[in-house]
Amino acid sequence: MNKNELIEQIAQEYELTKAFARNVVEHVFEAISDAVHKGEEVAIFGFGKFKLSERKARKGRNPQTGEAIKIAASKNVKFEQAKALKERVNSKRRSRKG
Repeated sequence: MNKNELIEQIAQEYELTKAFARNVVEHVFEAISDAVHKGEEVAIFGFGKFKLSERKARKGRNPQTGEAIKIAASKNVKFEQAKALKERVNSKRRSRKG
């Protein structure tokens, strides 16, 4: 499912215009992005947590030449799934096999 399909599903399920559903979805994503950018953890009960992960600068090697290189510090967003989501995903997998 992509963003447009999500918007379409929400619009149909709640009898909203696509424009309004798009606005809601985009605002949710923006709120999550803004909070994580500020270093806050975003926890959505039953779904999971989004949090900022920082890597320090470090030394590495160019795999082709073996030359030592500096790898810059970076920030990444990590997602940790909630137990309820994990159980739901795993239960659906089992039901498809059987």
